[in-house]
Parts: sequence; C-alpha cells; structure tokens
Amino acid sequence: MTRFLPRYVAVAAFTAVIGATGCAALAQSAPALTTKEGEFVVHDFKFRSGETLPALKLHYTTLGTPKRDADGHVNNAVIVMHGTGGDGHQFLRPQFANILFAPGGLLDPAKMYVILPDGIGHGKSSKPSDGLHARFPKYDYDDMVAAQYALVTQGLGVDHLRLVMGTSMGCMHSFVWGETYPSFMDALMPLACQPVPIAGRNRAWRKMLIDGITSDPAWQRGDYKTQPQQGLRTAADLLLIAGSAPHQQQKDYPTRDAADAYVTEHVTKDLATLDANDLLYQVSASRNYDPSASLGKITAPLMWVNSADDFINPPETGIAEVQVKKIKNGRYVLIPISDQTYGHGTHTRAAVWQSYLADLLKESAKK
Repeated sequence: MTRFLPRYVAVAAFTAVIGATGCAALAQSAPALTTKEGEFVVHDFKFRSGETLPALKLHYTTLGTPKRDADGHVNNAVIVMHGTGGDGHQFLRPQFANILFAPGGLLDPAKMYVILPDGIGHGKSSKPSDGLHARFPKYDYDDMVAAQYALVTQGLGVDHLRLVMGTSMGCMHSFVWGETYPSFMDALMPLACQPVPIAGRNRAWRKMLIDGITSDPAWQRGDYKTQPQQGLRTAADLLLIAGSAPHQQQKDYPTRDAADAYVTEHVTKDLATLDANDLLYQVSASRNYDPSASLGKITAPLMWVNSADDFINPPETGIAEVQVKKIKNGRYVLIPISDQTYGHGTHTRAAVWQSYLADLLKESAKK
C-alpha cells in the first residue's frame, strides 16, 4: 500500500476539491437504490461499564452484494457510520447517495457492498426509549464499535472491509476501528472530527445540552411520562448552533425575520422527534473517547477530511496538524469555506470531498 504524502493539505481553491467534471452529472442523477433492511441480535452483550444487555438489537441497511476473492475473503465491503443522533438512512439522501451510490460512483452498489449500521442508542437499534429509559447500559464509543464489529463479522459474515468511513461521531468511530482492528480494513476515511478527547468548546456545548435536560424538573431522573420540553428546547437550540454554517446561513436567512423563522421551524421539528434519554445517552457516549495515544496502531491508509467552517471542530486549534503526524499512512485535508461547504454538515456533501475518497481508494488498492 502506498503511503500518503504530504500528511496535511490545506486546499487552496474549491476547484481542486470538486475533481472530475463528471461530478455534476452524478449529482443530478437520482439512482434507484435497492436497499435491504435487517436486524442482528447480540446476546448478553457486555458493556465497558460492566453492565450487560441480554439482547442488543442492531439495525442495519445494506446496498449491493458481498463478493469474495479466490481465497473466499470478502473484498468489496464498506461500512459508513453516522453521526450523533443520526442513523444509517441519512446516507441515502441525495447529497451523499446521488454522488457516491450512483452508477459509476465511487461506492456504486453494483461493485461495492455498503453497510449502513444504526449505532447503539440510535435509529432502530436498541436504545433507552425502548423501555429501559435511564436504566439502559451507559454505552460509549468503544461499545458502539465493538457492536459494529459483531454486526459485520457475525451478523453479515464479512471478514474484511475495503473501507471504513464515518461522519462526525462516525468519524471518531473510524479512528477507534483503525486502532482496535488495524488489519481488518484496507482504508479509512474519517470526516469531521478530531482524534482527541472531547474538550474545550466541543465539550462545553455538550455539557450545556446535558445540563439543560437534567435540570428540567420534568426530566424526573429519566423516568418522565412526557418529554421534558424546556430541557429539550435548550438541547435543540444548541444542536442548531453546533451544526451551523455561518456563510450559508447568512445567505439563506439575510433578515431578522428569516432567521427567526428558521430557528422556530428547526426547534419545532426537533421537539416533535427528540427523546430526552436517547439524546442524553448519545451526547454522553463521547465522555471517555481518546484515541490519540494509539494512533500509531493504525496501519491502513487514512484520509481525514475536515472543513474550515466547522463549529464543532474549529481548525484554529491546530489539533489535526499535530495528531496526523502519529498516523503512519495518514493524510489530513482541510477544506476552506466556500459556497459549497455547510459547516459541520459538509461531511455528507460528497461532491465537496469525493476526489479525496477517489485518491484513497486508488492508493489503498491491493496490487
């Protein structure tokens, strides 16, 4: 496998990011995706907290069919992991699927077997709101990755991954995957995160969100009969800020009334769907995340992409430039602010960074 050089690239112009002219055509084509839904149950799953769940349900979506080499090993499987509060279905949206899953796309299901898991506590996988509420095991990122590994190997019979890819929380999971199972994948592509503890402003807004819910008298230590609305309103406000894209929002909401209407619409939508316990667990799962000391264990080529307008991972901290030096075959790319970036949400705007995925797949291909 070819080593990536240089380790850090700050893209000078957006034209370098878009890549081939065929990107526009892919963006406009809406592939008729054939997906399969499934559930895998892990019995007596033991969490790092020492707690055990008799039956851990893991929901997943797949596209394509696994293919095997002459030795019987799967050689086309890709796992794509979602962010906090999301689920695997988010990658079926046009800005991602119409680029990568389109015919001829980099992850075309005609050639790739794509696995989109719902992480523990998310989507249709086991979560507090299923009935245990605040008695649900206190899962963390290591638990979530261990469960994903069980799903891939035991549930789907995949013994190797062509690519491990993730956005936001899934980005952090990618680093954990690379350290924990270093020989299990050919390549890694983390998008929109840092491989260090959640601290500074990133922890501050999460702490505010947690306190907003737990200080609401209606929370009732997680045994609420109706959702703690004031706490969830605080949470929804903070989620909006954390995912904000100042450049885009200034264009989209150029007046006070437009901005106010946006906030009202956003918060109203969140209040209709959020569960307080689920959200608390999702945000708290990052509490002991810290892959920084073991980045040297990652051996597969790694393409790490952040965007300059990311509130959650601000580039001015200089963290990435230091940490990428620990990764043997690692490369870090910082995408500058442009009309095509959407803050933290740039991680699912595949047209912005697909050229780097193409480089990664090419460089990590087995000769």
